[in-house]
Amino acid sequence: MIKKIIQTDKAPQAIGTYSQAVKIDQTVYLSGQIPLVPETMTIIEGDISAQITQVFKNLQAVAQAADGDLTDIVKLNVFLTDLSNFPLVNEIMGHFFQEPYPARAAIGVAALPKAAGVEMDAIMVLKPQEYPAS
Repeated sequence: MIKKIIQTDKAPQAIGTYSQAVKIDQTVYLSGQIPLVPETMTIIEGDISAQITQVFKNLQAVAQAADGDLTDIVKLNVFLTDLSNFPLVNEIMGHFFQEPYPARAAIGVAALPKAAGVEMDAIMVLKPQEYPAS
């Protein structure tokens, strides 16, 4: 088993005792992302659509730091403080993902860190590395 901690400055820095992601062999566990702008570490201005979009951008940055992309995500968990915003998640997710879509759960929660309206975490499985024949 090969374990590697994933870290990038293109996504928000951890605001607690966790890593942005942990890679075990070809599986990457992405920590929850809220709509923080990496450069300012503040919640993005705008409505819930802007927050959802920022969360997908943050997940994308961490996925890329782990040598993957959003198409490698096999499980996505979405946490919303208002489940009536779920149709917006579906709409915006369509801009970042194509079929086949990952397995997904949507969970209504009372509150999220920094008063965010949305948080997402994911599990990603990377394609095996291909090496040129010698």
